[in-house]
Formats: sequence, structure tokens, C-alpha cells
Amino acid sequence: MQLHEYTSFDGLGLAQLLRDGDVSAAELHDAAVRASAAVNPRINAVVELWPPDLTAIDSTAPFAGVPFLIKDVAVTMAGRRSEAGSRLGAGHVASCDSHLMTQFRAAGLATFGRTSTPEMAFATTTEPVLYGATRNPWDLALSAGGSSGGAAAAVAAGIVPLAHATDAAGSIRVPAASTGLFGLKPSRGRVSNGPAMDEIFSGLGVQLGVSRTVRDSAALLDAVQGVMVGEPYVTSPPSHSWLSQVSQEPGKLRIGVQRTACNGARPVPAVEGALDATVRLLESLGHHVEEVQPALGVSWEAFVHANAGIWCANLVPWIDALAQESGRGVSLETLEAATLACYRHGKMVSAVDFVAALDVRNTVTRHAGILFGKYDVLLTPTLPDLPWPLGRYGEKEQQLDGVGWTARLFEHSPYTPLANVAGLPAMSVPLAMSHEGLPIGMQFMAGYAKDGVLLRLAGQLERAAPWVQRRPPVWTGLHLRDW
Repeated sequence: MQLHEYTSFDGLGLAQLLRDGDVSAAELHDAAVRASAAVNPRINAVVELWPPDLTAIDSTAPFAGVPFLIKDVAVTMAGRRSEAGSRLGAGHVASCDSHLMTQFRAAGLATFGRTSTPEMAFATTTEPVLYGATRNPWDLALSAGGSSGGAAAAVAAGIVPLAHATDAAGSIRVPAASTGLFGLKPSRGRVSNGPAMDEIFSGLGVQLGVSRTVRDSAALLDAVQGVMVGEPYVTSPPSHSWLSQVSQEPGKLRIGVQRTACNGARPVPAVEGALDATVRLLESLGHHVEEVQPALGVSWEAFVHANAGIWCANLVPWIDALAQESGRGVSLETLEAATLACYRHGKMVSAVDFVAALDVRNTVTRHAGILFGKYDVLLTPTLPDLPWPLGRYGEKEQQLDGVGWTARLFEHSPYTPLANVAGLPAMSVPLAMSHEGLPIGMQFMAGYAKDGVLLRLAGQLERAAPWVQRRPPVWTGLHLRDW
């Protein structure tokens, strides 16, 4: 299979080729390996490759034989390394498949490697000391976002059509916006984190993926939704498939537009222009659109402080377990300065502090419920700025404590954390390009469990303003002659 053929299909398209007998799983894997060899030395998105098990693939599965990459955090594959992007966890090998990995296998996905993540997924850029910076295929001097930056860069550059990603404060949507992809964060409770974890960051984190087409993300959610025995809570699936929603019209939606972020930040001119163009597009499609300024119910400072408490307290047992298993000490020799600062902050969070942080989560969630009683969808820029240059995110990180690092993360992506705190579905849609040729993502958020509203809208937007033919300068077919 030639690379220009391989990269012209999304995941569902490749699976259909396999079912039709036009290509084998081995040929798809070979194309993916060649694709990685072509571009990964430039973008540093994939940290390890391995031979996939192609013998057990069910040809009737939705993603039968489709090459796939998992993120180096939150999902485990038996016998494969899972290092959380950290020197502390270097060499750790998972003893079993997580439930989500079992679901990936059942979906027919041929997992053949893992993608880079910032240390402990604690940033919205991907520049870990362990494996070095992941570069944006649209401009190698820029960040690909994070924490699923490796996944996004790999998909954006054509290595795979979709890849596993996680999102605890925007980590699916931020890299999707940075690299020109579609990224759906599902509602809390749709995808299992078991058996090792009941929740990620006390319910703030969810898992799914990034993709080049809406239908791939919808079909992935169909494949992996559901729970295993002992889940702490469940968001029941609908009677219809998520994939079926993509082709359905959303009807006339009430859409609120948030221009100024809750921290007072305004989007830069290129992003604000893209927001205005998106509003015009939505109005042309028949939707009612009006400006709104959502209320969190707490101050921005209290919002950041509560998130820092939840994040950092959850980090402590994770780091302690890695230290015990590896026999390594917790210090600057094994952790980056920001991670160590967050660990130290987490150890100071008392039980009373933690309960107070959860109370803030409750207040924010209740206010979000009021907002989505008035509007079907909230539109914001995914990011207030274009992708940052590599190195900017970590400037003077040695001077920051755990709250300060969380504040920097939220400064970079102030529009995204609301969906995590309130457990809401949200998506980044690649609707615009800057004059410099950089992708700009627009975020859409809906009420709890209203994932279908977003997928219907995403399908409509994809048909009205298609993006799939956009190609970054670093694209698989451009850097390796077809064999």
C-alpha cells in the first residue's frame, strides 16, 4: 500500500478496505511503520513501536486492522511499557490490559506503539525531559499542545488516522486545536478507567482520542463506551449509536458565545477573527447565536486553587507508587521541577482542603447546569492564542509552586477546564486557519450527557466547512517516496 493511499483514508475507511479484501492488516501495519519512519524523527511524537498482534483481529470489528497508538499514560497494555513520560517511571511494564485496552482490541484496532506525554500528563504542552519535546507538524518550532500532544502530532502528520488521548483540563481539545484535528471529550462516566483507577483526578479526567474526521471519534466512542464491574458511577449509553448522530442534522440550536475567558483573557486577533467567522457560519446554518459570559459561581482564583488541590493531591499516591516500584527517590533527579512542586503541594493538601475543593467543583457544576438550561451549546475559542513556541510554557518553572503551575496551565487554556470540572462533553473543531498557516480550533460544549448534540453539530460543521484535506508541512506523503 502506497503512503498517499494510506493517508487518504480515515480509520473507518481503512477498515472497510480490509473488509473488502483490498488490503490486509499486515499491509496496513507496514504502511504505518513507514509513515512513522518518514515523519517521527522530525516531530518526536511516537516514543516506542512494537509488532501488533494481527492474528486475533476480527474483520467485522469497526476498526479492523487499523493502526493505532496509545498515550503513555492512563491506559495499560499487558507486557508493554507505561512510563507516564517520567524518569521516575522509566522502564515500568504494565502487568495487564486496562479495560479500555480490552475495548480497543475488541474494536479491531492494531496498537503498535505509544505516544509522548508531558510528565504525569501535568501540562498542556508536550515537552518531557524523558523523551524531549514533541513538535507541531504545522511549524516545528511550536508546541503540539498537551497532554495528548504526541497523539495529536502523530495523527496530524499522517502516521495514524486516530489515536488514544486523555483529557483532565483540555488535554484532548488543546492538542487537537494546536494541530488541526477533531477532538471530542466525552461526558464523565462514559469510558472506563478501570480496573486500576475508578476516576482520574477525582472525575476531572476522561479518555477517548483525537482524529481527522468526526465519524472516527464517534465510532471510537461507540466501541469503547461502557463499564466494567465495580465502576463508581455510570453514564448510560443511548439507544442509538454515536456514529449515527454524525449524519443527522442538529436542528436549530441555541448557542451562547463566550468571547472573554473566565480569567478575563481575550483571544488574540487571529483567534477572535476565527470566532467571528464561526458565528457567521452557525447563523448561516440556522442556529440562534448570542453573546454570553458564563458564571463559574466562584472567583477565578478559587477555581484555580481548587483544581490545584484536586490535581496535586491525586498526584501524590501515583508518584509514591512509581517510586516504590522503581526504587528511585522522589527528587529533581527523577522529576521535573514543576512536577515536584505539584507533588509537594499535594502532600500539604489536607482532607478538609480536599473536601473544600470538591465543594467548589459542585458549585461550578451547578452553575454550568443553569447555563445549559438556557443554551444547547456554548461556543468559545479552544485556546485564546495560537500555538506557543516550544520552551515558553516552561519558562521559570523552578520558581512556581503547585498552585502557580496550575495557574500557568489555565492561563494557556482558560476556556477548557470548565467541561472537566462539570463533567460535560466538549469538542474542538478545526474550523479556521491563521494568516501564518496555523490551525485554529473552536470549542463547543454541551450539557451533561448531551454528547449527541455535539456530534450532530460537528457533522454539520464538517459538511459545511470541511477540513480533512488540509495538510501540514510535515506530512507523511511528503517526506518518503511511496514504496
